[in-house]
Amino acid sequence: MRASEKFFRQKKQEIGIALNEVQKRAVLHTKGALLLLASPGSGKTTTIIMKIGYLVSIEEVEAGRIKAVTFSKASASDMKTRYQRFFPELAPVDFSTIHSLAFAVVRDHFRSMKVNYHIIEGEASIGEQGEFEIDQPPRNKKLILRQLYKSIVGENITDDEMDELTTYISFVKNKLLAKSEWGKVKCDVKDALVILEAYEDFKKADPYTLLLDYDDMLTVANQALEEDEQLLQSYQQRYDYVLTDESQDTSYVQHAIIEKLVSSHGNLCIVADDDQSIYSWRGADPSYLLRFKDIYPQAVTLFMEQNYRSSSNIVTVANLFIKRNKQRYPKNMFTKNREIRPIKIKRFSDYKLQVKYLIYKIERVKQFQEVAVLYRNNTSSIVLMNAFERAGIPFYMKDGDNRFFSHWVVEDILNFMRMTYTDKRIDIFEKISMKLSGYLTRQQVAAIRGINNGESVFDNLVQHAGLQEYQHKYVQEAKEIFQQMKGMPPLQAIRVIRGRLGYDKAIVKLCERLGFSKDYITGILNTLEEIAEELPTMEEFAKRLKHLESVMKGSRNNKTQDAVTLSTLHSSKGLEFKRVFMIDLIDGVVPSNHEIERNSDGDKTAMEEAARLFYVGMTRARVQLELIAYRKKDDKEVNESRFVTHVRNLLPPVQKKPL
Repeated sequence: MRASEKFFRQKKQEIGIALNEVQKRAVLHTKGALLLLASPGSGKTTTIIMKIGYLVSIEEVEAGRIKAVTFSKASASDMKTRYQRFFPELAPVDFSTIHSLAFAVVRDHFRSMKVNYHIIEGEASIGEQGEFEIDQPPRNKKLILRQLYKSIVGENITDDEMDELTTYISFVKNKLLAKSEWGKVKCDVKDALVILEAYEDFKKADPYTLLLDYDDMLTVANQALEEDEQLLQSYQQRYDYVLTDESQDTSYVQHAIIEKLVSSHGNLCIVADDDQSIYSWRGADPSYLLRFKDIYPQAVTLFMEQNYRSSSNIVTVANLFIKRNKQRYPKNMFTKNREIRPIKIKRFSDYKLQVKYLIYKIERVKQFQEVAVLYRNNTSSIVLMNAFERAGIPFYMKDGDNRFFSHWVVEDILNFMRMTYTDKRIDIFEKISMKLSGYLTRQQVAAIRGINNGESVFDNLVQHAGLQEYQHKYVQEAKEIFQQMKGMPPLQAIRVIRGRLGYDKAIVKLCERLGFSKDYITGILNTLEEIAEELPTMEEFAKRLKHLESVMKGSRNNKTQDAVTLSTLHSSKGLEFKRVFMIDLIDGVVPSNHEIERNSDGDKTAMEEAARLFYVGMTRARVQLELIAYRKKDDKEVNESRFVTHVRNLLPPVQKKPL
């Protein structure tokens, strides 16, 4: 019996692992480059681990000379655990993230160059006023960016703007763009290019210590390997074989590092699925996979197309659906699993009905941990959490974002409500004065800041702020509206704030001026209205928000419990569940308005990525998949997602009609 046959037979006896023919070919390919294109549920991690075990036990490659690189710490840890379980008798292999590898390169490079450096990532806090001590420059990425934004733009940066700005910076770095190209990358944050240039200068300003963020570690590592021949050779000689997992999520600079690492021997195994590439917005480069043969002309390409996860109903439709994309390898996912339940499409008259439907369905499930609800945007999770908590359905929120509860829109609404209890506090009024009908100026509001006469801020504005004649009417009306709101139920109060007090109009202007997403801001306001429903007082509303914030934090402890998983589509990749509900499937969400606009302008790349994201969601389901849309949201007609329409057209005739 050949050694390879013995190896496969032994592993089947020991741990019950039986590889198919393509998986075996992948394991046995031990020389040169291999591109392993793995469809969802095709057993890629098992194949990688078996391949590593084969290299060590049969090919006698020293375990320490194999480098396995994956996308996240969790994936690296999972692979390490599986390897130990599959091959407890073998020496450990080096599993790590690409950032961990880059950090090692940077550390060795700067040590030889005698350069001091400091990593500026991680959490940090700022003072009550959001300011820094002059003699203590910040050494944290977000604090640095906050300070630069304030000095350049003249305002405090919001959490949304910070996310947009850091994504922009990461994109520029991961694409290895020259400085002359930075301005060509779209970023809605005001003066983003100026801030980026100032940020780069700031990190190099200290003559004794260079400041680095995580993206710098990648670019510096790549440059060091390019310019330092001795360093490059030391790393090339360290590893005889390199494997990378989830390579569709790898950025241009990350691919460049790996290329340099294997250039002396070419023993590279890249495991990826171009159909699951969903991170181009943060620098991932799926086109690299399509150009793999240009870089490694002798490379072998294998297709792992058999899906072991999902029923035939799901696999057949998902495979046909992803073929709508043109920039992809011609794969044909298939399964030998039987048909179980047809894909269901639900389209309700109003979006609020989808949550009621979910509760009705999930309450009847025996095992909550077998259920996932997937959505595009995190604001959807707040509505779900509010409803599930009221219904007593336990849940685990995979990527819950507590910043919703401290978002400036939420704070605005609470401050409007506080003004109904007393209109004498200038500190509260000042926070909402620019978002109130009346066309007040900052100077006019500042004029009454020091007045503590126990009078209404509105009366003080009239008497001491030098208002124009037309402003008197608006200020008096605002005073009367706040008085009328006293004791009002919170849902009604929010609608008065948005309408009669002019908050919605102010938001439109703010979005136009600062580049905020109007849809996103409106979504937060609509979510607040849903939370406010059925609550009797504004006090109860404020308490409910605090309670939900606590519930979200606590939900992280439910990961290993019998709880429904709530997750964005992006964060669901790599997971699987017996039952999956995909919600909010309307045009403008999946795909987004931005993706629809780009597609209309002739740029198909964004729409193809949106389709891949939808495909990722579909292929998380093993047995039951339900796609949920609606006809109306906030009294506005909306269109069913074009992806849902496409799926309906792929279903057998009896299944095409929405249920």
